[in-house]
Amino acid sequence: MNNNEKKNDDELYEHHNIKVDKYQSLLRIDKFLIDKIPGTSRNKIQDGIQNGYVKVNEVVVKQNYKVKPLDKISVSFPAPPRNEEIVPEKIDINIKYEDEDLLIVNKKAGMVVHPSYNNWTGTLVNGLVYYFKNLPIMPKNNGRPGLVHRIDKETSGLLVVAKNERSMISLAKQFFDHSIKRKYVALIWGEPKNKQGTIDVNLGRSIKDRRVVCAYTKNDKGKKAITHYKVIESFYYVSIIECQLETGRTHQIRAHMKHIGHPIFNDKVYGGDKILKGTVFSKYKKFVENCFNIIPRQALHAKSLGFIHPRSKKKISFESSLPEDFGGVIAKWKKYTEGQKD
Repeated sequence: MNNNEKKNDDELYEHHNIKVDKYQSLLRIDKFLIDKIPGTSRNKIQDGIQNGYVKVNEVVVKQNYKVKPLDKISVSFPAPPRNEEIVPEKIDINIKYEDEDLLIVNKKAGMVVHPSYNNWTGTLVNGLVYYFKNLPIMPKNNGRPGLVHRIDKETSGLLVVAKNERSMISLAKQFFDHSIKRKYVALIWGEPKNKQGTIDVNLGRSIKDRRVVCAYTKNDKGKKAITHYKVIESFYYVSIIECQLETGRTHQIRAHMKHIGHPIFNDKVYGGDKILKGTVFSKYKKFVENCFNIIPRQALHAKSLGFIHPRSKKKISFESSLPEDFGGVIAKWKKYTEGQKD
């Protein structure tokens, strides 16, 4: 029985769920799957097995695994990119600064930066190509004109966009050299033991779920990732921290803060959407749920951005204030903890 679920609305992958027939003879899994998944190749299947996209009975298997009767096989290949042009769309973009070479965007939470699986329209890039017809594109960066970096959909804050090739080359090099200064503000669960510190732990995609980034304490796995943090204010149950990135890995702050035991408040992917600090009383539980409603996303904001201007060669920097939902949830925690002292 073969039940194919290709690119459903909630996932980023091409899915195949297969229940092996009870009369199936022992057969290598790559040979078995080539007959069960139409329009695929043996190379794709073998690469998928090697990269952990194939599970048998919910366990990742190796290429020499032999399929047995009644096995339950799940395959989650990354879906191929759509071969379509970016659709220009008139979208409200908060442009904080603009000159002939670049612009600084203050992205709102909920906006996807560039078109990708299940988000082919309504993105920042769709809006940018509406306003600017000829944004530059970096090699191997098709579909992301003007972009030299990005921030997550549910993270708010500052992004720099290049308007010409010279700016893109200059900014890309600064990101590569880690010379661009980026600071984020986050609300995390609990109080870190050290009021400031550096998290130097490699990060890489999870084998079990490619949408999640894991911390690897052994240097032979993942890619180098360094986050400097400082506690700005603590409310016992939660703390406001400032993070400065030395590297720019996917989900870096979110994965690093989970690694040290202080997930970002209401981060659904990394466990911050549960009560991780505090009492068991129903009144407190209700208070936290109200806070989740105020900021229904991870409490992370890209606050500042500093770099060398591609044309003037002068240092420039930009600051953004916390959005309303972030400021609101901080005010609520502050009031709650002050009430506890009375």
